[in-house]
Amino acid sequence: MSDTFFTSEISDARFETDGLRHITVKSRALGGRADITVFVPTDMKVPTDLPVVILLHGVYGSHWAWTMKAGVHRTAQRMMETGELKPMVLAMPSDGLYGDGSGYIKHRQANYEAWIVQEVPQALRELIQGVTTASDYFIAGLSMGGYGALRLGAKYPQVFKSFAGLSSITEFSQLADFCEPGTFETLGVRALHPESVLEVLLNNKEKLGLFRFDCGTDDSLFEANQQLHDALNYHGIRHTFEALPGGHTWDYWERNINRTLQFFSDTVAG
Repeated sequence: MSDTFFTSEISDARFETDGLRHITVKSRALGGRADITVFVPTDMKVPTDLPVVILLHGVYGSHWAWTMKAGVHRTAQRMMETGELKPMVLAMPSDGLYGDGSGYIKHRQANYEAWIVQEVPQALRELIQGVTTASDYFIAGLSMGGYGALRLGAKYPQVFKSFAGLSSITEFSQLADFCEPGTFETLGVRALHPESVLEVLLNNKEKLGLFRFDCGTDDSLFEANQQLHDALNYHGIRHTFEALPGGHTWDYWERNINRTLQFFSDTVAG
């Protein structure tokens, strides 16, 4: 039995495909069971101390979204086979499945932040061969997951070596546009310390790791991302921002996740 999890289950290798593994653990932070989809590179020599990229999904989604909506595992495998990407594990947890989305922050009844920052890495160390305490961790996400990744990456530089966002929500209030009518008010009451991305970046300005974010020029969140970029430039915070063709769609995320994976791989090399 794990010191962290009362119960933990991992899929049987005989029935897995495309390097995808599935984990369910009983989370103390959430007060219930939670899922993680994990991609481990196949058909290649995999070193120990494997880097880990945690990918956060957006509203309405869950742990399977990055693989079954964007095929991120196939993108990563292809890039590793061509030498563009160093071998790494992709870990895709659920956000805890509160309402339309938890925001990956601490609530009064459950700590969705601790689930991502503490328990997910621990589950990987316990259950995935090659992931160790010496592994580098990175975090990225799309939309609500972008908000989570940028916020948590900035807040926990001792955990995440680098971080990134795609089509990111930049202010907690923007979640209202994605929630079922009447439900955001309840989320707002339950959520604790829903800081903006800029606020967290400024509060941790002196210890930030390398980070990037991108957004489609046809995305409803593009203006907010452009404003974040301008504010970071004003405050002298080093970062990378790309304005790319596309909207708030899976086609955009499937087409552009390679940029973030490459960014993380280059950071490993550095």
